[in-house]
Amino acid sequence: MSSYIRRKTPGQTDWLVHDRFGMFIHFGLYAMPARHEWIREREDISDEDYEVYFKHFNPDLFDAKDLARRAREAGMKYAVLTTRHHEGFSLFDTQYSDYKITNTPFGRDLVREYVDAFRAEGLKIGFYYSLLDWHHPHYTIDQCHPLRNRPDAMQLNEGRDMKIYAEFMRNQVRELMTNYGKIDILWFDFSFKNTWYNGKYAFLDGGKGKGPEEWESEKMIELVRSLQPHIVINDRLGIPQDTVTPEQRQLGTWPKYDNGEYKTWEACQTFSGSWGYYRDEMTWKSPEMMIQMLIKTVACGGNLLMNVGPCARGYIDDRACDALDVYAKWMKYNSRSIYGCTMAEPEFKAPDGTYLTQSEDGKRLYVHLFSYPFKTLVMDNIGDKIEYAQFLHDASEVQYQLDTTPSNLPAGSYRDADPTTENRVNFTLPVVKPNQTVPVIEIYLK
Repeated sequence: MSSYIRRKTPGQTDWLVHDRFGMFIHFGLYAMPARHEWIREREDISDEDYEVYFKHFNPDLFDAKDLARRAREAGMKYAVLTTRHHEGFSLFDTQYSDYKITNTPFGRDLVREYVDAFRAEGLKIGFYYSLLDWHHPHYTIDQCHPLRNRPDAMQLNEGRDMKIYAEFMRNQVRELMTNYGKIDILWFDFSFKNTWYNGKYAFLDGGKGKGPEEWESEKMIELVRSLQPHIVINDRLGIPQDTVTPEQRQLGTWPKYDNGEYKTWEACQTFSGSWGYYRDEMTWKSPEMMIQMLIKTVACGGNLLMNVGPCARGYIDDRACDALDVYAKWMKYNSRSIYGCTMAEPEFKAPDGTYLTQSEDGKRLYVHLFSYPFKTLVMDNIGDKIEYAQFLHDASEVQYQLDTTPSNLPAGSYRDADPTTENRVNFTLPVVKPNQTVPVIEIYLK
């Protein structure tokens, strides 16, 4: 059995750490300008100028069933949709704001369609909810706000009341927690207390940013857990909860608490350099990078939440479809090394150019061949632990031999320097790499 001890949290995370792979969906008005989801902040766009996108928003080709099918085929087991991003526009039929999708030409509750379609495909349901709101009249202008550069920014904050805004957020979240059935994840975004400081804008709030006090995070958490006690809540309210969420970073080690317990963590990543649809953004990841990111994440005990950003007509473009197909092709044959797997026990050392995962029950070890070796893969300290080895994609046997190099070599030899070679194994591989982006050797352990 896995020896890694995780901290118990209020939310139910067992399914999360088993499923390992999910889809993030960033969608909103920002799909129309198609040049980054932070376009309002990046270009200092006023409410009046941004209104044109609200007026003409009509994702007429949005097909929640098609997107859900693609997620399932890609091997994703859950999804998280941006019900409301920083721009303040709600994709659901909220009763607390007119700035919502049912007041656009589209006219439908997109969150409802998402929930029904993804649930029908057997995927667990997650909601993203932004703590920032660049549209709400009581959200105070801060160093992240599109209006921060206006000479009258300080005057515009007069009369704005974050307590009124915090109550507004709770009202919307209450709707999300009561109108759509069981919700498995609530993904808040984001606190920036005492961060993002820029002296140029210090006059707005003393450079302090916003955190748990401004969001009234304790009240929010209490509300959510009273309505959905099982739900997984992330850490971005500024109060530690069920998961930690490194963004656009590939961790090299499993993060721990100070007492040595392992954190439940989920990396969120993009296929390209943007979360929302960005027509001209060209830094799309290669198939090798995408597969390796998933493997590396699980090899460090984490989950991967991979993002798609539908275009303004509601569908994901060919680049995103191709990226999902990369996962679909690989996960069809190799998902056993991902689902129900975690970081390998310390006794197993990954050969150069490989990453290891291990089943939670400890019975199977997976060697992911990032750099395909010529004919032979050498692995130490495992010879007496192997029952059988095979390629995972086709269950073809991978033969191996114990290293029989004499143990009585002269002082200074590799065996004298490294006693683990007493249990060294040489796996015999085909000279030509199998037709897999990353081939995987599945080792059944004694």
